[in-house]
Amino acid sequence: MVKTALVLLADGAEEMEAVITIDTLRRGEVEVTVAGVECDQVILCSRGVKIQPDCDLATAISKGPFDAVVLPGGLQSAKILSKLESVKDILKDQEKCGRIIGAICAAPMALKEHQIHQGKNVTCYPALKSIFDEKSHNYTEARVVQDGTLITSQGPATALEFALTLTETLVGREKRDLVAKEMLV
Repeated sequence: MVKTALVLLADGAEEMEAVITIDTLRRGEVEVTVAGVECDQVILCSRGVKIQPDCDLATAISKGPFDAVVLPGGLQSAKILSKLESVKDILKDQEKCGRIIGAICAAPMALKEHQIHQGKNVTCYPALKSIFDEKSHNYTEARVVQDGTLITSQGPATALEFALTLTETLVGREKRDLVAKEMLV
């Protein structure tokens, strides 16, 4: 059975984190849907790169459930993801059903805001670590942290490690190693 992932994009998303994750998962033969959380129009990323989502979030949700939901970072994007009830609903459903959630860079702030996987170990962009306290999540300095079905990472330089961890969790170590080898990692 083909594994599926939903990548949530909002204006201000960090393009490296989004594209590296999408590309790596697709190389791992994961069926990836890229959804604009506010619309299906072109997303203007943090450094001016434009990404066309496959669909809007409502359309994506109708195709679910997904084995993984992934939140790329970018501070502006993370703030949008943190305030939307639709994002909260899909994350709550992922958590309740024991499915994978990935968040990188500033995006783990949405986990705190929506009270997702409280008490779990996380990492994020180091300048934002103060948003976490013992009531929400346990912050660690690691580049990538996997605590059960929650996978978090620090930022652009850790995006490939993050994507490979998601790939391994979804389709296994053998496929992850093959993808890494083909990408010369």
